[in-house]
Amino acid sequence: MKKYFTVILFTSLAIFGAVITPHFGESWDELKFFKYAEVALHAYRTWPTEGTVQTFGNTYDEYGPAFVMFVTLAAKPLQSFFIESDARHYLYFLTFLAGVWAFHGLCRRWFSPGSAVFSTLLFATQPLFFGHAFISPKDMPFLSFFLISMHLGLRLFDRPLPQQTREAGARPRWNLFVLIFVWMAPVLMLYLFTDPMHRWIAALVHAARAGETNLLSLIASDIGKAEAAVYVQRYFLFFLWARSLLFLVSSVLLLAILHRLAPAFFHSLPAIILPAVILGITTSIRVLGPFAAVFIASHALRKHGRQALASLAAYAILAIITCYLTWPFLWTNPLGHLVESLLVMSRYPWNGQVLFNGTLYASTDLPIAYLPTLLGIQFTEPVWALTVLGLAAAVKGPGVKRELLPLALVWLLIPLLGFILGRAPLYDNFRQIFFILPPIFILAGAVFDQISDGRVRIALMTFCLLPGLLDTVRLHPYEYIYYNRFVGGVNGAFRKFELDYWGTSYREAARQVNQMAPANAAIWADGPAHILEAYVREDIHVYSDYEPERADRYDYVVSTSRYNLDQTSHPEAKVVYVIERDDAVLTVIRQP
Repeated sequence: MKKYFTVILFTSLAIFGAVITPHFGESWDELKFFKYAEVALHAYRTWPTEGTVQTFGNTYDEYGPAFVMFVTLAAKPLQSFFIESDARHYLYFLTFLAGVWAFHGLCRRWFSPGSAVFSTLLFATQPLFFGHAFISPKDMPFLSFFLISMHLGLRLFDRPLPQQTREAGARPRWNLFVLIFVWMAPVLMLYLFTDPMHRWIAALVHAARAGETNLLSLIASDIGKAEAAVYVQRYFLFFLWARSLLFLVSSVLLLAILHRLAPAFFHSLPAIILPAVILGITTSIRVLGPFAAVFIASHALRKHGRQALASLAAYAILAIITCYLTWPFLWTNPLGHLVESLLVMSRYPWNGQVLFNGTLYASTDLPIAYLPTLLGIQFTEPVWALTVLGLAAAVKGPGVKRELLPLALVWLLIPLLGFILGRAPLYDNFRQIFFILPPIFILAGAVFDQISDGRVRIALMTFCLLPGLLDTVRLHPYEYIYYNRFVGGVNGAFRKFELDYWGTSYREAARQVNQMAPANAAIWADGPAHILEAYVREDIHVYSDYEPERADRYDYVVSTSRYNLDQTSHPEAKVVYVIERDDAVLTVIRQP
C-alpha cells in the first residue's frame, strides 16, 4: 500500500479537481491566449509550406505558446466531459499537481519525509496558489514547469557520470567537444541567420528580375514571368527544407560517431532528454525559464566539476531545440525575437492602473512597499514565521541544510530585490513572480526537522495548515482573492487592494442572469463581457464597450467591483444580486 500511496493520493486529487473545476469561471485575458495558441499552431502548417509565421501582436508573441498550444490540443478530447473553458481549467490543475509533485521532490533533497510533506502541503494549500491553479494559463503553469525543471534537472546530475568520459582523459574529452562544435556551428548559423537569408534571397530575386546575372538568374531563366514574391517564397522554402535535411543528417552522423567514440556518454543521452525537454518547454512558456538552469548547472559543476560539461552541453542543446520547436515566433528570427521577448517581459508595457493600499498607481511607478506588503498579507499567517525559523535552522543545521541558504539567496532574495529596487512593472498583485517564491515554503520545512516529538510535530503542522484549508473552503471558488487576517481578510482588503482582478465571478453572474432574464434579454456588461457571454443562454445578447452596437434598453447590468465599476455603472438601477465573500463585493447585477 505504501508503495502506491503517491499514485493513489495524486489520483484522488485529480478526481477531486475534476469535480470542482466547473465552479471556476474563465479569467479576463484567457480567451486571447487561446486565440494566440490557434495562431501559433497554424504556423506548423504555414512555415513548411509557405515559409511564413503569422504573429498575434499586442506582446502575446513574446510569451512562448508551448503550454497554451498543448492545452488547446489536449482540451479537445476532454470536451466530452467538460465545456471548453472547464477542459482547459482542468488541465491547468493537473499541471499544478505535477508542480506540487516536483516541489515535494525538491523538499526531499533536504528534509525528512514528514517535513517534506508539510512543506508541500503548506505550499499547495495556499488559497492564492490553489485558486490560480484552476484559472491561470501562464503564471501557475510557468511556476509548475519551473519546479519540474528544477527537480528533474537536479536529479539528472545526482547520478554518476558516464564512466568512459571520466576515465578517458583530457584528449578524448576535448575531441568530444570539438565534434559537438563542428556539428553545431554550421547548423546554428543557418538557423540564426534565417531572416538575413530571406532578405538575401529576396535581393537575388529582385536583382535577377532587373537583368543582373546571379545564381538565381542562371537557375530560373523564366524568373520574370511571375511575381517576385512567388520566387522568393519558392527559394526560401528550398532553403528551409535543405536546412532541415542537413540538421537531421548531421545529427544522425553525430550520434553514430558518439556511439563509436564515447559509448558510455551516448548511452547516457536518453536520461538527459526528459529534463532537457521540460526546460525547453519552460522557456517556451516564459523566457525566464533558463533561470532554472542556473541552479542545475551550479549543482552539476559542484558535484562533478569539468566532468559534467559534456552532459551539460547535451542538456542545453536539447533544451534549445525544444524551445525553438515549440515557439513559432522564433522561427523567422531566433536570436532577435528571443532578445525582444526578454526586453518586453522585463519592462512589460501594461497601461492599466494598480490598486495598492487604496491608491491607484501606474504599473511602472509602484512604491517600494508594494511587494513586501503584498507578500506579507497574501500568504497564510504562519508562513513567514516558519520561513524565518527555517532560515535560522538552516544556518545552524548540518551541511545539507546549509545548501538552502544559497538557494534562498539566488532563487528568492536577489530576484525579489531586483523586482523591488528595479521598479519592475507589476500588476494583478504579484502573480508574475510566483516562480521565485517556492524557497519561502521550502525553508518552512526545516523547522519541523528540529522537532523530535512526533505528536508535537503533527499538532504544530496541523495548526499551521488549518488557516489555508479553512479559507480555501470559505472563499471557494474565489480562493485567489485571499488576504490574511493581518489586513483584516478579504473584507479588510476590499477597495484597498485588488480582489477579483480576473473577473472570474462573471460565471456565477451568468448563472444568475440565466435564471432571471426573460427570453432574448439584453444585458450590459462592464469589464470582461466575453466571460459573461461564454456562460449565458444562447438567446441572451450581451452588450459592452468592446462593440459599437447598443440596445434601446437593458434588462440587467453586470458590473465588476474592479475599478469600482459596481458603483459607477448605472448607479440609479436597483441591485438585484451581489456576488461577495466576507462582505467584499466582487460583482453586482442591477436591473434598470
